[in-house]
Amino acid sequence: MLCWGNASFGQLGLGGIDEEIVVEPRRCNFFLNKIVRDVGCGSRHTVFVLDDGTVYTCGCNDLGQLGHDKSRKKRSGAAVFELMGEFFGVFSVHRQHTLAFVPSSGRIYSFGLGGNGQLGTGSTCNRKSPFTVKGNWISHSDFSQHPVSIEGYYCVKRIFSGGDQSFAHYFHVQNCLPPDDFRRCNYSTPIWTINAELIQRWLNFSSGRLPLDIVNEIDKVFSSAACINGSFLSTSNDDHYRTSAKFSGIDMNAARLLFHKLLDSAPQQAVQQVAASLEKSLIPKLPSSPPDIEALRLYLTLPECPLITDPNNFLSLAIPFGTAIINLDKTPLRVLENWWSTLENPGFMRLVQLFKNVVLHLLNSVKVGVPHAERRTFNTFLNIALKVLESLHRVNERSGQIIPYDKFYIHEIQDLISIQHDYLAWIQQQALGMHVFLSVVQGPDGSLTICTYPFVFDAQAKTTLLQTDAAIQMQMAVDQANRQNFSSLFLPVVESVNPCLMLIVRRENIVGDAMEVLRKTKNIDYKKPLRVIFVGEEAVDAGGVRKEFFLLIMRELLDPKYGMFRFYEDSRLIWFSDQTFEDSDLFHLIGVVCGLAIYNFTIVDLHFPLALYKKLLKRKPTLDDLKELMPEVGRGMQQLLDYMEDDFEETFCLNFTVTVDKYGTTEIRELIPNGAETPVNQKNKQEFVDCYVDYIFSRSVASLFSAFYAGFHKVCGGRVLDLFQPNELQAMVIGNTNYDWKELEKLTEYKGEYWADHPTIKIFWEVFHELPLEKKKQFLLFLTGSDRIPILGMKSLKLIIQPTGGGEFFLPVAHTCFNLLDLPKYTSKETLREKLIQAIDHYEGFSLA
Repeated sequence: MLCWGNASFGQLGLGGIDEEIVVEPRRCNFFLNKIVRDVGCGSRHTVFVLDDGTVYTCGCNDLGQLGHDKSRKKRSGAAVFELMGEFFGVFSVHRQHTLAFVPSSGRIYSFGLGGNGQLGTGSTCNRKSPFTVKGNWISHSDFSQHPVSIEGYYCVKRIFSGGDQSFAHYFHVQNCLPPDDFRRCNYSTPIWTINAELIQRWLNFSSGRLPLDIVNEIDKVFSSAACINGSFLSTSNDDHYRTSAKFSGIDMNAARLLFHKLLDSAPQQAVQQVAASLEKSLIPKLPSSPPDIEALRLYLTLPECPLITDPNNFLSLAIPFGTAIINLDKTPLRVLENWWSTLENPGFMRLVQLFKNVVLHLLNSVKVGVPHAERRTFNTFLNIALKVLESLHRVNERSGQIIPYDKFYIHEIQDLISIQHDYLAWIQQQALGMHVFLSVVQGPDGSLTICTYPFVFDAQAKTTLLQTDAAIQMQMAVDQANRQNFSSLFLPVVESVNPCLMLIVRRENIVGDAMEVLRKTKNIDYKKPLRVIFVGEEAVDAGGVRKEFFLLIMRELLDPKYGMFRFYEDSRLIWFSDQTFEDSDLFHLIGVVCGLAIYNFTIVDLHFPLALYKKLLKRKPTLDDLKELMPEVGRGMQQLLDYMEDDFEETFCLNFTVTVDKYGTTEIRELIPNGAETPVNQKNKQEFVDCYVDYIFSRSVASLFSAFYAGFHKVCGGRVLDLFQPNELQAMVIGNTNYDWKELEKLTEYKGEYWADHPTIKIFWEVFHELPLEKKKQFLLFLTGSDRIPILGMKSLKLIIQPTGGGEFFLPVAHTCFNLLDLPKYTSKETLREKLIQAIDHYEGFSLA
C-alpha cells in the first residue's frame, strides 16, 4: 500500500510518523503482508477492508469514526472487533462517519458522527462502535427462500454515505439479486503481465512481419517495471501477497521457462523489440529507491532473460542492469540480497556466472585492445560487474555458501592481467590512502587492478600474490640493511648487518643450531632472504640447499619420538601433544620455521590435518576435522548425532567429560563447568560434540598452538595470507599429488646437444615412465627438493636436462636450486636405469666435487 497527503491525525496509517503532510507516495508498512481489497477515506480517518473481511481503521477518533473507543487517535491500523468474523460486504465512508453492510445478515452498521441523524440509529448521538441501523433488514439467502413472507423487509444491494446523509439501494421481490462482493475487483483493463497466453499470442505471428499492435504490446510490457514486477508471481495459496524483505513472492521457474519460451521461439523482430525496450525504456529508468518492496521483483527475474546473458548485450543490458543494482539505496539492496540468499543453487549460480562472464568479456576486450579514450569507460564497467559479484559473494558467505566459494574464481584472470603489477598498484593506493570508490584503476603498465575483489582469485593467483608480497618485503628488508651498512661506513656507532638471514648449521645438530640462530633473530630479519650453509659442504645456496634444510629440519622437529607432537596411527597424521615436556618457546620457533618455508617459497612436508590451516586462518575446526585426524572417534561422534531413539541416555551413558591418559594414569576432564554432573541427551548432544572437537583441537593445546601461531604469523602473516581458504593454504605449504608425468615430459626444456628426440633423452623418458610411483616421487625429491607438486602445477617445476662430460660410468647430477639435471650421454637403457636409481637413492648432501 502506498499513501500520501494529510497525515496530521494518523489517517495514512504510517505509525509513528510525526509529519503532518506527506507530499510523496510512501509505503504503509502496517499492510505490507496483508491483502487489502478496498479502502475508504474520510476527512480525518481511513477504513481498510482485507481479503478475509477484517476491517481496520486509523486516524482521528474523536467522534467514534474508527469504530472503537479506546483512544482519540490511531496512527496505524486497528481492527474493528465488532465486525470481525462476519464482514464480507461493502462499506461507505464519508467525512466523519462510516456505513458497513454485511450480506450474510443483511444488516447495515454505522458509527461516527450522528448529529444530523446520518447514522440511522434512531437518535442524533455519535457512536464509537458499530451500531445496527434501524430497519427490517434481511439477507439475500433468506429473501430467496421466503419471498412471500417478507413483505416490508429490505434486501440491500449497495449503500452510500454523504456529509450528513446516508442512502441504501434495495431490491424488490421480483428482481432480487445477490449484492456485489467487494472482494472481486473486475478491472476493465487489467495490467499486462508476461504469461503463457500473452506469449502464445505473440508467437502466433512467427512468420512474416509482426503487426504493429503486437510490437506495441511487446514494447509496453518490456518498457514497464510494473508489468515485469507483476509477472511470474507465485500463485500457490496467493504466496505473492506475503512479499516481504525475506520473501519475493516470485516463481523463478516460471520466469525462466516463459522467458526462454518467448525468446527461443519468437521471430527476430520480436526479440529485437524486447532488447530495445529493456535497453532504452526499462533499465535506464530503474530508481535507486523503489517506491515499494514489490518493485524489486524484476531484479530477480530479469537475469533469467537470455538477452541479458548474451555476450552481445553485455554492454547494452548487463552492465546497465548491474549499475541499477549497485545504485540501489542500502535498504532496497539489503532486501535484494535477502532474496538472493533464498535462491536455489542453480539460480544463484546463473546470476554469479552472468557477471563473471561480463568481467571476462571486459578483460578480454582490454587485452585485445581498447582505444585509450575508452579505457576509463571500460574500467568503470569492470568495476560495476565486480561490485555486483562482491554483493553476491557477501550473500554467499553470509548464507553458509549457497554455492562453493571457488565458483566465484575466475581462473583465466592470470592470463588476462599481470597479478604482480595489479598487486603493486593496489598497495600503492593503500600507502597513499586512496580509498576511492572506483578501485579498479589503471596500473603502471596499463593493466587493471582487481585486488580490491580478491574473491575472484583462485589458489594459484593467490599464491602469486603471496609470492609478490614476500618479494616486496624481502627487497624492503634488503634495502634497509644496505642503507644501514652504508651509514656504518661514516658512522662507527652504526653496526653493519647481513642483508640476508643466514643459517649456518651442522647436519648432525640441525635443530639445535637453527634454533640458536632464530632465538637471537630480530623480527625484521625474518623478512630477509634466507641463506643456508651446511658446515663442511661447499655448495652455495641458490635455493637447493634451502630446500634440503627445510626437508631435514621439519623431519626432525615433527618426529613424534620427541614428544612435541602426537602421531595418530589410523590417519597417519600428527597433532600437538598436550603431554609434551617442551616449553612453548620451542613451538614458537617451529611456527617461525614453517613461516620461513612459505615465505621463501619452499614446499615442506607437514603431516598435519586440515584443522591446522583452519586455525592459522582463524577458522574453527569441525567434526569433519575430527574424522580426518581420529577416524574412529569421529565416526562415533557422528553415530551419536544420528541416533534419534528415546533411550539415548541409557544407550550412551555420557556426560560432558573426556577421559585422557596422563603418563599411565587416567584423568577425567570436564568439557563445561559441572560437566561431570551434566548428562548428554538428545537436546544437548550437538553441544557435546562441539565441545569435544574444541577440546581436541583447541583447549587441550591452547598455549602450544598459540605459540606456534605467533611464530608462524611473525614471518608470513598478513593481508594476502588471509585471502586463502584452509585447503588452499595447505596445498601451498605441502604441495599436492596431482602428478601428470606426461605433462612433465612435455614441459621439460633441453640444453646443449640435447633435444626431445635425442637418443639419450628418448631412453631416459622410457626408463622414467617405467619406474614405480614411489621411485618417480623420489626422482622429484632428488631433482627439486620435494616429492610433491607446487600449487602452481607441473608447469612451475621447469625441469631442465643438459648433457655432461665423462662417460657412462658417471651418475646423473641434480642442481636442486634450478631443477637442472646433468645427464651423461648414456647409450644403454639398462645402464641409464641403473645409474638413475643409484643417484636418486643417495640424494642427500651437497658438494662441488
